[in-house]
Amino acid sequence: MADNVIMSKEELKFINQLSKQFPTLQAASTEIIKLEAILLLPKGTEHFVTDIHGEFDTFNHIMSNASGAVKRKIDDVFGHSISVAEKNQLATIIYYPADKLSQLKRVGAVSEEWYRITLNRLVKVAREVAKKYTRSKVRKAMDSEYAFIIDELLNETTSDKQDYYDSIVDSIISLKRSDQFIESICGFIKRMLIDRLHIIGDIFDRGPRAADVMSLLKSHHAVDVQWGNHDIIWMGAACGNKYDVAEVIRLTARYGSLDTIEDDYGINLMPLVTFAITTYENDPAVPFIPKGTKPEHYSDANVRLMTMIHKAIAVISFKLEGQIVMRNPNFDMSHRLLLDKIDYEKGTIR
Repeated sequence: MADNVIMSKEELKFINQLSKQFPTLQAASTEIIKLEAILLLPKGTEHFVTDIHGEFDTFNHIMSNASGAVKRKIDDVFGHSISVAEKNQLATIIYYPADKLSQLKRVGAVSEEWYRITLNRLVKVAREVAKKYTRSKVRKAMDSEYAFIIDELLNETTSDKQDYYDSIVDSIISLKRSDQFIESICGFIKRMLIDRLHIIGDIFDRGPRAADVMSLLKSHHAVDVQWGNHDIIWMGAACGNKYDVAEVIRLTARYGSLDTIEDDYGINLMPLVTFAITTYENDPAVPFIPKGTKPEHYSDANVRLMTMIHKAIAVISFKLEGQIVMRNPNFDMSHRLLLDKIDYEKGTIR
């Protein structure tokens, strides 16, 4: 008989909780076997991304190609058996399946044989990216609509089932579900390539599509975020801090991204626009011309309006910052109090 085990109150509380999840010896043993086996598998890929700054297109591309992991896997699978051009095409299909399929169809490059070759190649890549995970985890990562088909194709590698494998591919093509299946398996490949995503600061800032970045992150299967200074400012603004509100608008105005405020978050900037025009209509405000306002993207009138808005909100922000400094002398930031030192006649700081 085993010796009696003496447990502390904390240990006993923990064991009691575990007993609810694993009520029998068999259940506990099965879980231990599973966990010990999983520990011997290769570690899932962890992807670290920082300083997104609202640049959705760049971030989306990084996520789509898994920072180059897609091409590396294609090289691992096919080596020199297919050309560089074929590898690049396959990689682009995995990155952006719907867009690439549309492009290929426009130039007449898609046929039943092309589908057959591409589907088989995608399945081979999918096998490669899935091989270091448990079958349970792999199945959970599959699109439910095509989970059975993908699961069968991933696990049918023996020659005696080749006819079965081929019949699945042929059925996908004959039923005209190739495009949908390609999108599904490409999504599966990308999910398998990034087991967990770590965002290391600054989702928000100068870029025009921070809201789209947030939407993409919310849809990711496993992500954690370490907030950056720019993110904290946006959080402060959302909580109603006046200085943070002004800074968020100032930064978006500085980089010509005010659409983020109005279109993505539905905040009416018309009062600010009216104030800016009234106050700075005759002020060239050259230092406040927004960055990145290229003539091919913005008319002179738009640049002029954004310049006035930028100066108006910048001055408001400077005033709010000054109030914070004066309310908190322990910050030792009196050197930031410059508005009261302006010599308006000479245009200098005293």
